Parts: sequence; C-alpha cells; structure tokens
Amino acid sequence: MTPVTPRVFVSHLSGVPVFDPNGDQVGRVRDLVAMLRVGGRPPRLLGMVVEVVSRRRIFLPMTRVTGVESGQVITTGVVNMRRFEQRPTERLVLGEFLDRRVRLVETDEEVTILDVAIQQLPARRDWEIDKYFVRKGRGGALRRKGETLTVEWSAVKGFSLEEHGQGAESLVATFEKLRPADVANALHHLTPKRRAEVAAALDDDRLADVLEELPEDDQVEIIGKLQEERAADVLEAMDPDDAADLLSELPEEDKERLLTLMRPGDAADVRRLMSYEERTAGGLMTTEPVILRPDATVADALARVRQSDLSPALAAQVYVCRSPDETPTGKYLGTVHFQRLLRDPPFTLVSSLLDSDLVPLPPDTPLSVVTSYLAAYNLVSVPVVDESGSLLGAVTVDDVLDHLLPEDWRETDFHGGEGVLRGR
Repeated sequence: MTPVTPRVFVSHLSGVPVFDPNGDQVGRVRDLVAMLRVGGRPPRLLGMVVEVVSRRRIFLPMTRVTGVESGQVITTGVVNMRRFEQRPTERLVLGEFLDRRVRLVETDEEVTILDVAIQQLPARRDWEIDKYFVRKGRGGALRRKGETLTVEWSAVKGFSLEEHGQGAESLVATFEKLRPADVANALHHLTPKRRAEVAAALDDDRLADVLEELPEDDQVEIIGKLQEERAADVLEAMDPDDAADLLSELPEEDKERLLTLMRPGDAADVRRLMSYEERTAGGLMTTEPVILRPDATVADALARVRQSDLSPALAAQVYVCRSPDETPTGKYLGTVHFQRLLRDPPFTLVSSLLDSDLVPLPPDTPLSVVTSYLAAYNLVSVPVVDESGSLLGAVTVDDVLDHLLPEDWRETDFHGGEGVLRGR
C-alpha cells in the first residue's frame, strides 16, 4: 500500500522559522507560492516566501525543503538570496487564496476559503494543494456564523486556468508535461510578443532547459527581454557550456554585466569555457560531469547517476579524480562506465574498476577529432584534461551533434509529440 504523507494546513506555517541542516535559522515563512494547472489537476506548490534576517523576502523552492515539521521548516541549506518576485503563473496562497469567495461545484453555493491544506505526493518531492477549509455563506475569516467544512480541492470552482482563458499562464500550463525540445519548438513558432510573455511566466529551471533547445536568435531575443537579475538566474540554471554559447552571442557590455550578476562560481565556469575556441573540445565541453574520488563505492556512483537532472549522456559514466572533485579537479585517474557499475557489488571501490586505456583529450582538440574519437570507440562522452592531468570537463555526443548539424536543423518538423502548439 502506498504510504500517506502528512497533510499540513498553510495557516500553521505562517511565521514559522526556517532552519538549515545545522540548526541555524534562515528566516521565517511569510507565504507559499502555488501554480494553477489545466486538465483537472490540483494546484502545484512551488515553494515558500521566506523573510530572512535583513527583512528581504526570498523564494525557497519546495525541492529544497527536506522537512515540514511541527513549528519549523528544514531546508537543504542551499538558498538563493535574491529578492522574491512573483511571476504571472504564480499565486500566493496566504495572500490570494485565504478569504477568497468561491463556489462549491456540486451545489453552486458560495463559500469563503479559511484555510488551505497541502500534501506531499508519495515517493516524490512534489507538493500539491490537497483540500480547502471553507465557510458557507458570505464573509471572511472574522465572520463566525455559517457552517464550516473541509472539501477536496476539486469540489471548489473559481481557481482553474480554463476559467481564466488562454493567457500566458494557461499556455505555460499546457507545456508542463512536454519535453523541453517540444516546448522550444512551440515557443519558436509563437510571435515575439507571445514568446516573451511565455518566457516570463516559466520558472528559471524550465526556461533554462527550453533555452538550451532554441536557436541562437531566439535565445538572444528572450534573454534580452528579461530583467537583468532574472536573466542571470536563468543563465545560472543552464548548463555552463550552453550559457557560455549564449553569452558569446551578446554584445560585450551586456555579457559582462550578466556575468557580474551571476554567482561567482557559476560565472567562473562560464568565463573559463568562453576562453576556448568554439569548435574545440574546450569550447564544447560541460564543466559538470559526474566526478567521484577514488574511495567512492559503486553504491555512491549509482546514487549520483540516478539524479533526474542529469542527461543520459552524462549519466552513462563517472569520472574518477583526486581531490578537489570540482573542475578543474585533481589528477584524472579514469572512467567507470554505467554498465560496469551494474555488474559489480555496491561496496566495490570505483578506483578498482577504472577504464584508463583511452587517452583523454586536451581542450584545444578540434571538433573533427572529437567526433572521430567518439565514433571510433563508441562513446557518448569523452573526458577533457589540461597539461597537468586535471579534468576540465567532458564533451557529450549531443553537444557534438549540435555543431555538426546544419544551422537550421531545429526548423525540421520532427516533433510529432501530442500537445505541441504552433502559432498561438
């Protein structure tokens, strides 16, 4: 039987402290952020608005919340301190849901929402609005008369996107289950005005994924219409090699301004990639392959490659290096392929499974040689090292294909997926 996760009423979260894993207080919850969805699905909870010590209000994604316990919220400790700005697709639960008058689906009777219950989906990190606590009749929370009852989210009407019409938020909701490449294809065929509206409504991670699949002209147009701090957030969420390619298309002044707004570590990765020629291993590589130390086990490696945000090409192997284990690393020792990880016991050290026969490539290796290397050895990615033997990154086959195909290859109508929208 699937376990039932606890239900939490949002009024109990207002003002509660938020702690990092070490027990240090980050701030206090001031609101929760939800997104309405189409297709009869409950509103999804995106995150919390947290007021930190400086009284700045920041956004804490629910994916960074590890526990919602009695009187406190526990986070992973990784928090973006940029000021929270509400997006067109977002609704503030305390600020916009509570005291709102809606109607019951079954009787069409008017009720007032007094509280909202949220629940985490079993075996997932997603949270949804689960139930509403309502009072019949007119009047807000201070009105004491009228029957109160708790109803399913689907028993109330007045929140669905279908009732709001086909605005940008509704269009974004229709994209929710599409692959980034299909969303990019749909976005490419919208008018510039509509494209900007949808881009503004997408969250940072989703927009980053979509930008990576768009032609360069569309990327430059979209990033140029975002507020600069938002543009820097999106660039941070992109793969460093894709962010470097996009920034290289911008005027020098705009490029430097955005790099300055990015987090120093992310900006340093992008600057390093931009120092290489475009059609070389250094210019093609990503700086974020899966890197493990020699004392890591097969179990550690499998846990890393299971991460959902890894591309199949990056998840196909791990790179074993001496400390430090962020690029540029210590000495590169070798690669362990995913198939080998599946064949050995979980407690086996990855250092005993190394494939060190294939010589890694230097960053100035031209594209033609990288392509031949991948084809000759039937690889999906190849390590790139510097003169001292430190791992700089890895070139994946999808990045190579992007540079081998004609510039207009994205115009090819091969996206047959259900729900692809054109020209809206």
